[in-house]
Amino acid sequence: MTGLMVALCAVAGTYYLYTALVFGWRGLRLGPPVARRARARRRASDWLVQAGIGDVSVREFVLVTAALVALGVVGGAALFGGAVPALVLALCLGAAPLASYRVRRQQLRASAQEAWPRLIEEIRIRTSGLGRSVPQALFEAGERAPASLRPGFAAAQREWLLSTDFERTVAVLKNQLADPTADAACETLLVAHEVGGSDLDRRLDALIEDRVIDVQGRKDARSKQAGVRFARRFVLLVPVGMALVGMSVGNGRAAYGTPWGQSLVVIGIAAVVACWVWAGRLLRLPEEQRVFFE
Repeated sequence: MTGLMVALCAVAGTYYLYTALVFGWRGLRLGPPVARRARARRRASDWLVQAGIGDVSVREFVLVTAALVALGVVGGAALFGGAVPALVLALCLGAAPLASYRVRRQQLRASAQEAWPRLIEEIRIRTSGLGRSVPQALFEAGERAPASLRPGFAAAQREWLLSTDFERTVAVLKNQLADPTADAACETLLVAHEVGGSDLDRRLDALIEDRVIDVQGRKDARSKQAGVRFARRFVLLVPVGMALVGMSVGNGRAAYGTPWGQSLVVIGIAAVVACWVWAGRLLRLPEEQRVFFE
């Protein structure tokens, strides 16, 4: 009965932790109001797209996480014969997909941020210097985009070939990329395509300058944080080293096997994880928010 209660607490804790980090839900209710739920679902979908798994739904991602938690509970109970190790293993397995795709999302977003000034410059040259139409310049520039962005441009080009509706094409591209810079560039190109005018070159040039300043500022901030980030990772070794030393002294190994010792280990791990998350929030650079999306 105790094992079942611990397993249920582990599942509930994983649910509340996941929905708080990914969806931004607060409180003990099973979900936010309908309006907030729709916005949270939209943010979660954008998160998956930015992580490179846009073909995976939020429900599927949550089910996989829950399955890993259940596997951790069963496997931990079978291997270690205790509720506390099973709980720790379940939380580690449940957090693994979120942590791995979070790192991948950061890498893909950094790559896209560095690529967009070049793409916008190429679009500007093709529209103003080579006389290309706005859709043609957009698709030709997309062929030279980073690999993570090309599927979005390919989907937008298919929409254009089928409908020749540039507004729908732009909507497809924005949904596929889920990127603030892509939203701004697409809206600028959409206005230029529908309204016309000779100031497209100036607007794109201003957008390029803004993106270059943003990318350079983020690089400078990351370089200044490099030492702190290294120290943050290095500090993780200190509790592990202390635990190994404690196990080798006297009856330390037997002390870790007692319920009280296992409880203290869980408290220590929870404290390290809390400090790690707190330090990560302090080091987090502000993310641009999407404004031109449906």
